[in-house]
Amino acid sequence: MKVKEIPGIPRQKKGGFHNTESKKEFDHPETAVQQFAILKSRLYSINQWKDFCGEGFADFKLYDSSGNYTDNIPEKGYFIRIDIPGPGTAEADGFDWVEITEISDQHTKDDEFENISITCRPSKAPGNSIKKHTAHFYSSSATSTFMISRGNTYIKAAVYGRNETANLQAAFLDKIRNLLIAAGGIIGISKIQWKRLTDALLDF
Repeated sequence: MKVKEIPGIPRQKKGGFHNTESKKEFDHPETAVQQFAILKSRLYSINQWKDFCGEGFADFKLYDSSGNYTDNIPEKGYFIRIDIPGPGTAEADGFDWVEITEISDQHTKDDEFENISITCRPSKAPGNSIKKHTAHFYSSSATSTFMISRGNTYIKAAVYGRNETANLQAAFLDKIRNLLIAAGGIIGISKIQWKRLTDALLDF
């Protein structure tokens, strides 16, 4: 698999990567516009991602820049708490955390194409002044970009992972955990989970 060079996606420099995409085709542009409005709502409903995907999928919860749980539309500087199946981090009470570092909403003047993306980067738990380490199995150089797009007769959901390396700036047991999970991600296990999400976002 080759790295896709996509505008708005961080460049791949080291470690693992993936391009996970799902697409839905329509006969009429009006249908694509209507369906994309639903897809946009589902992308922004981060707290419901597990409900879309079902049991066995990670549980995502949105927190504001102060570390408070929120049902708001995600914003740059907000955090996402991830509870993945299996052992969690000792660093952050069993959870992994990412910070939303970029949100983009673009469309062409003729309104035939629209693209929305949310880029996240592993971070420490918000509001935690004692524990300084990145609370995630990937290092802070890794990114995940959740992207939806609309063309004339299609809508697409995608997740693009870049620069995925194990987080070794952690306590000993967390290092072991992070190495094992990162190894699974590099060989494609995490892509199976992301494919489940992109399919589920389109399944309405």
